[in-house]
Amino acid sequence: MLRASQQDFENAMNQATLTMEDPGSKVKLKLYTLYKLCKPEIWHCLKKGPCTMHKPGVFDFDNKAKQDARKETAMDLKSSLSSSETSSQGKGGADKKAQESKDILVTSEDGITTITFNRPSKKNAISFQMYKDIMLALKNASTDNSVITVFTGVGDYYSSGNDLRNFINDAGEIQDKVTMCAVLLREFVNTFIDFPKPLVAVVNGPAVGIAVTLLGLFDAVYASDRATFHTPFIHLGQNPEACSSYTFPKMMGSAKAAEMLLFGKKLTAREAWAQGLVTEVFPESTFETEVWTRLKTYAKLSPNGMRVFKELIRNHERQKLYTVNAEECAVGQERLKSEEWKDALRNFLSRKAKL
Repeated sequence: MLRASQQDFENAMNQATLTMEDPGSKVKLKLYTLYKLCKPEIWHCLKKGPCTMHKPGVFDFDNKAKQDARKETAMDLKSSLSSSETSSQGKGGADKKAQESKDILVTSEDGITTITFNRPSKKNAISFQMYKDIMLALKNASTDNSVITVFTGVGDYYSSGNDLRNFINDAGEIQDKVTMCAVLLREFVNTFIDFPKPLVAVVNGPAVGIAVTLLGLFDAVYASDRATFHTPFIHLGQNPEACSSYTFPKMMGSAKAAEMLLFGKKLTAREAWAQGLVTEVFPESTFETEVWTRLKTYAKLSPNGMRVFKELIRNHERQKLYTVNAEECAVGQERLKSEEWKDALRNFLSRKAKL
């Protein structure tokens, strides 16, 4: 496995070198990630010659998970480089086509691309596959004919955040793939940081976890008065993500941000508006009508002008956001190895089993 990973890394580097155009920051990030994942074992092999390190046994979960992470990262990198090379030869490839997904709905009408959480039976909890579907939807929306892009949810919830079942397998055991989780989350958040068009959240109901922290990267957040905003990281042994450790204090001040991120205080829509997290709150009875009427008006504004103006705004802090995202993901990776997190996940699964 180590030799295969070493070869994957070398092949990826060669392919990146041969690619005529810059493969982009995401591919470069994956190259760096693969390099880091392969250390120190592969670096040792490259310097000292043939690798003599033993293949992990079937019950050596930690090292086996690390090797699985190397293999999956290499495969993902290979796919990304292939897509980059294809796009350099001409646009309109299969990667531009919207991916069908039952849990994420993507529609485009009246100059608005709408990305909808469509998992109401699970309170629109976000699975790993949904992360990938959302990234693809944003990639397509960045180059389609729409003027603005909107997120909303089906049913009573906007989104209850991460589906904790992401971290268990069919046998009910905790997956030890925390490195891949961190890589996926980092790429996911960077997709929001880099999105070039106005990004609007239409929060139709309660929002939890990453569904809340991501809002700091949106350009406008419209909420129903029945919406709530909750970041219960302390109760789950996790840490804030989606750059919220930077965006929340910037928006609402350090004390109010600490109430949410450190102490897990749940905010009403009005409280979230007063603290700068929400742009405007609407009565539930008129929420859909008022918000969508306004958004259709915005969609008639100059698309090029809004792209340019958003770039002016975002460009001042883009590098800062990249740095914060990387730091949060690194901390999150360690937190997912902690006993606090494992205990919280066991308690969650125990509660669900009793329902």
